[in-house]
Amino acid sequence: MKDLSNYRKSYEKSSLVENAIPSHPIELFAKWFLEAEEQGGTGEVNAMTVSTIGQDGFPKSRVVLLKEFSLDGFVFYTNYQSEKGRAIELNPNVCLSFFWPAVERQVIIKGIAAKTSAAESDAYFNSRPEGSRIGAIISDQSSEIPSRAELERKLTEFSAATINRPDHWGGYRITPVQMEFWQGRPNRLHDRIRFTLTDNRWEQSRLQP
Repeated sequence: MKDLSNYRKSYEKSSLVENAIPSHPIELFAKWFLEAEEQGGTGEVNAMTVSTIGQDGFPKSRVVLLKEFSLDGFVFYTNYQSEKGRAIELNPNVCLSFFWPAVERQVIIKGIAAKTSAAESDAYFNSRPEGSRIGAIISDQSSEIPSRAELERKLTEFSAATINRPDHWGGYRITPVQMEFWQGRPNRLHDRIRFTLTDNRWEQSRLQP
């Protein structure tokens, strides 16, 4: 057994106070995203955890890469027939979370997932390096495979004059209904500001840490 009880850190880099918070949470997210980029110390600032409710009734979380965000929501791409794709098909309610330790911040987003348009998915697919496009075609994501060698064989044997996006691969846009911003503070008295969408308006509240 390894005792982790003495693993602790005092968070002292910033604060989150009401008079400095914009009225729309995406504006605050954009500000925090830029500051996380500028501070460094985060290998992939667009890495986020996506949590879904699986067909077995259990939640499952995995890290994917955010590829776009706007007032319309947050976009990532995947295989629609993957475990996460099948889970979203049954239950589009998902949770996204970002952790940026360099700035001592987290963002947790509850939202509704919907597929992006074919045109959007095509545009992003065609922007990817050739190897990534081929990988998306040959991998039956989340399905079992006997060995790594079998996967490498599929790659070696792949041949196509043109590399087009398969119908089972594309984007999801998460439309947020709630966003929580967490700023680390000393003495574990962290700042937590929650935005909740109510009647098409964002309402703001402070949560105890």
